[in-house]
Amino acid sequence: MQDKYIAAMLLSGVGDALGFYGGTWEFDYSGVNIHVQLKSKFNGVKNIKVALPKWPVSDDTVLHLATAEALMSGKACSEDLFLEIVNHYVRGASDMNGRSSGFTTMSNIQSLASSKGYVVPFNKRGGGCGAAMRSMCIGLRYPTPQQLPDLIAVAVESGRMTHNCPTGYLGSVASAYFTSLAIQGKPVESWGFELMQLLPKVKEYIKSVNRDVKQNEENWDYFSTQWMKYLEIRNITDGKSPPKFPEKYGIEERDKFYNSVSFGGWGGASGHDAPMIAYDALLAAGSSWEKFCDHGVFHGGDNDSTGAIGCSWWGALYGLEGVPKCNYEKLEYRERLENAGKKLFELCQ
Repeated sequence: MQDKYIAAMLLSGVGDALGFYGGTWEFDYSGVNIHVQLKSKFNGVKNIKVALPKWPVSDDTVLHLATAEALMSGKACSEDLFLEIVNHYVRGASDMNGRSSGFTTMSNIQSLASSKGYVVPFNKRGGGCGAAMRSMCIGLRYPTPQQLPDLIAVAVESGRMTHNCPTGYLGSVASAYFTSLAIQGKPVESWGFELMQLLPKVKEYIKSVNRDVKQNEENWDYFSTQWMKYLEIRNITDGKSPPKFPEKYGIEERDKFYNSVSFGGWGGASGHDAPMIAYDALLAAGSSWEKFCDHGVFHGGDNDSTGAIGCSWWGALYGLEGVPKCNYEKLEYRERLENAGKKLFELCQ
């Protein structure tokens, strides 16, 4: 199991670096273009040597590491832990040169650094994927059903430090929760159903904290509505049926579908659709690393974020089996990522 913890951290960084490609692929809005380059330059993901200077990690991994290293303190779920997370985010914010950091994330981290607290004002425009891309490790820290209250609290509070809107921080909950379900060995086709069952508990948590309750309730339904639509399309609302994909689901079809589930036409840029696209890729690919990357990383949307999220789940499920060493041997921050996986595993024993 420790191997899966390490893989969940390490492959998250790999998925981020592959999708980002120094900004070249993150901001190429055509999956076809990306796949043409993937074939012509590298002859597939299996030959990509992920290493500096061409393949840095983006802001996603820097902040995922920040979350993980705060959790590695072993502090109980409390304000003390939330402030520890803020400190790590502030530190991470100084490591953003050339990493294409998001405006919402960075501006809120700056205001937290000034306020010395962990609360930012409610922001109904805070629905981006910046919270979802950095929370997978929370599911490694709190992997059991008994720890669900802590998973919810930490995913919500760390998420709304920057994305204080349900669409944003519920993405954080989804990324964390699906990691915990992967560690538990729950069938992937059940995860979406399980998420729908979890959302009322998250709402109860929001009410219990009694902060921005009215604004949260007014903006609550978008996330669950979009997810229910998706689960209906894939025929997995019951959590038991096998997923149903179109007969033709190639590069162009995937780009079109990913954009159709997005908020503003860029698939994976929001808190609801970054984990959704990662989940779609996981359902389609099963244990094939190459197919997962084709679906979840190499597309015309916000692909470093869907890659960071989905590759973490893939690692939690399958370890490093079938992943070419060249994809991770020289990865930036490899040692820190592996160490985080080891330490989070130890904390769960």
